Amino acid sequence: MRASISLARLWYQQDRRGAARDLLAPIYGWFTQGFDTRYLKESKALLDELHD
Repeated sequence: MRASISLARLWYQQDRRGAARDLLAPIYGWFTQGFDTRYLKESKALLDELHD
């Protein structure tokens, strides 16, 4: 998760939002619990930014 967040952030900064979303969304979707953990919170926040 940490690596995917880092790569998605890099792509977001490079204006590659679609690629960042396509990378992060399926990985985030694998999780069924633990949504209060740091990395899943960060993933959710980044995904929210990518959907705007």
